[in-house]
Amino acid sequence: MSERVTYFVDVILPLSIPNTYTYRVPFELNEDVGIGKRVIVPFGKAKYYTAIVADVHEEVPKNYQVKYVEAILDDRRIVTDKQFQLWEWISEYYLADLGDVMNAALPSNFKLASETKLSLHPEFDRNDKGLNDREFLILEALQVQDELTLKEVAEIVGIKTIQPLIKSLIDKRCAIVSEELQTKYSPKFATFISIDGNIKSEDELSELLNELELTKRNEKQVNALLKVVEKTHWKNGQQTPVLKREIVEEGISESSLNSLAKKEIINIFSEEVSRLMSDDSSSDLKDLTTAQQTAYDSIRKDFQEKDVVLLHGVTSSGKTEIYVKMISEVLKEGRQVLFLLPEIALTTQLINRLRKYFGDQVGVYHSRFNQNERIEIWNKVLDNDQNQYRIVMGARSSIFLPFQDLGLIIVDEEHENSFKQYDPSPRYNARDLAIILARLHKSKVLLGSATPSIETYFNVHEGRYGLAPLTERFGGVQMPEIQCADLEKEVKQKTMRSHFSSFLIEEMEEAMKKGEQIILFQNRRGYTPIWTCEMCGWTPQCKNCDVSLTYHKSSNVLKCHYCGYYISPPSSCGACGSRKLKMLGFGTEKIEDEIALFFPKARLQRMDLDTTRAKHAYSNIISSFENREIDILIGTQMVTKGLDFDNVGLVGILSADQLLNFPDFRSFERAYHLMSQVAGRAGRKEKRGKVIIQTFEPNHWIIQKVMQHDYEGFYKQEIIERRNFNYPPFFRIIVLKLKHRDKDTLELGSKKLAQSLQSVFKDRVLGPEVPLVSRVRNQYLKNITLKFERDASAKKVKSIIKEKIDLFLSDHDFRSIRIDIDVDPQ
Repeated sequence: MSERVTYFVDVILPLSIPNTYTYRVPFELNEDVGIGKRVIVPFGKAKYYTAIVADVHEEVPKNYQVKYVEAILDDRRIVTDKQFQLWEWISEYYLADLGDVMNAALPSNFKLASETKLSLHPEFDRNDKGLNDREFLILEALQVQDELTLKEVAEIVGIKTIQPLIKSLIDKRCAIVSEELQTKYSPKFATFISIDGNIKSEDELSELLNELELTKRNEKQVNALLKVVEKTHWKNGQQTPVLKREIVEEGISESSLNSLAKKEIINIFSEEVSRLMSDDSSSDLKDLTTAQQTAYDSIRKDFQEKDVVLLHGVTSSGKTEIYVKMISEVLKEGRQVLFLLPEIALTTQLINRLRKYFGDQVGVYHSRFNQNERIEIWNKVLDNDQNQYRIVMGARSSIFLPFQDLGLIIVDEEHENSFKQYDPSPRYNARDLAIILARLHKSKVLLGSATPSIETYFNVHEGRYGLAPLTERFGGVQMPEIQCADLEKEVKQKTMRSHFSSFLIEEMEEAMKKGEQIILFQNRRGYTPIWTCEMCGWTPQCKNCDVSLTYHKSSNVLKCHYCGYYISPPSSCGACGSRKLKMLGFGTEKIEDEIALFFPKARLQRMDLDTTRAKHAYSNIISSFENREIDILIGTQMVTKGLDFDNVGLVGILSADQLLNFPDFRSFERAYHLMSQVAGRAGRKEKRGKVIIQTFEPNHWIIQKVMQHDYEGFYKQEIIERRNFNYPPFFRIIVLKLKHRDKDTLELGSKKLAQSLQSVFKDRVLGPEVPLVSRVRNQYLKNITLKFERDASAKKVKSIIKEKIDLFLSDHDFRSIRIDIDVDPQ
């Protein structure tokens, strides 16, 4: 590019605009510009954005005055051709703007904009060496003012294009953008024990033991020291400390350890550890059982003809060992692996297990990690480093990483709706994107689940996917025994104890006597969902949303779960003034309260959104339960995901009817998944567990199928319903969600858009209809649903939808209506 040529670049801006935008490249930047690099460009009035170059050409745009590129931020491209192809596919399939796709794909630190706020890095030590004059001015201002917008920074240094300066400050760890502060990474600490450094030999240690043994009251300290010696490892004369938790688990008391520390025989200290830390630095691959080997061979055989295979293994069948062997084979070929998980925070166990086998080759990518860490992983994956991050474990956002040579994608618990992005756009499903990404890389996809989604199993039956069944639990452990507690019968006989059947309470007492742990599942958080007046039926409502407020006892407030609005509990009815107010229903908080009355000596813990807001709260609760520091774990659907506990004797499902009676075509499928998955937590490690399902309909066919562990029977019956009523997988669904602050405008607009669509799609258009919650955050809602045949051209259908929406929004009366498009809603 040395000759004097005028170049133009088409860039993707991080904004909800449908097309790329063209800028002129200053001649002095001709050598540096390239596809996949970030550039600083002006857009709108005095605003600057970080955009990605999608194309370089020499064609002058005809429809608008071209502005200049202000700066180029990267020495090399950070977005690959395959990523661009994936972005374009997402934009087209999910009817999303390319800018929205870019926003979802890139870490925040890659997208500096005029509105971005800058703060001092928490680790900045006020050392200004290596800073130029402008960087020094910015840091000086930040020491006076906590935050600065990039516009304010530009005024301080007296130049317009300050993004390269900001990038430099971030790279030097002097400053961070405010988004990073909100998701600040908190290091994980663990407590370790080592023999004191003053004790140089085994002889000195023996002498100390002999001294301690002379006094009988030191017996516990002697046992503690022997256990520490047994657990402490030595390598090349160097002592490897042992986790304090390991010693305590062996029945050694904290007081004995503290006494030894006071006598300077041992040291107890905290040290930062990796969140992926495991007890062994590496392990050899385990030999597969006969059933696992058969499933593995089946996967390998199917991969010769098909790109996608379903590993359908019952809970606790050892799917992880098969994953490990598949990963090992791909790594030998020198290729990368993506391991998709529904929720990283809930899969600590699985990450640790893989880390045991593959060490530093395992990287974790998740939206909760800080931006610097995410960018570091992004760059390592982009570098295709042969020693690090060959295996990336992540939630749905990891699908966007810049893989160079992807050999295998594993989607664990593929049925989980956590793989679906709901808001903001693009509303993609990471499981489906995995298949598209694998196609781009000419690689394979392994889907794993004990309860596959209907769509996945349908594709197996249609011959599109391969199938590797794994029908027996690892180690010959039996499937849990599932029984029903008939609530109708118990209510009639007046044997209910609050919200618990006498049958469940008796089984809990029996499990507690045996020293077994218990999981109670209720898919509703809070204390009680409804307060109501006994006289007139009034219930406290959210002022911003059309929902009743849920009572949370711990904070003593009535709270809206949609917008966060809350009030203090009323002392009297807001309508008639009566003081006769009662609570209806129950959530996890109320269960915790009442179980404490029935089992006062039991150690209880709740696991729901309220108790797991902190960064490491999930893993702390899981760790405590693993270590048997919790007797009864009460949780929402979080307790169903990817957890393996070896002492759970009983699982109680407290309200199966709530799952079954939700007005959605997927409610039976979700109910089967949730009940089967939570039941799978019972009876591991050579014990047959027991599951109690509380229901008013013990003969409901879904409950019967769960009790029989009959997924095939469930699928056959459910697929008939789907075919009869034109639902996926036989029909495709697109939902248009219309929002507006004015109810009448929304009413008129939604009718007009529906009629416009009906003129083409006829009775395939349903609505407009009011959703279950008709107003959220003072925005009224209406849904228009389009159901069309699977063999119809989806591309043509979506093109017509876009045309109709564009025409609708061109009407001055309705252009303020917001339309969200959800393709393949979950």
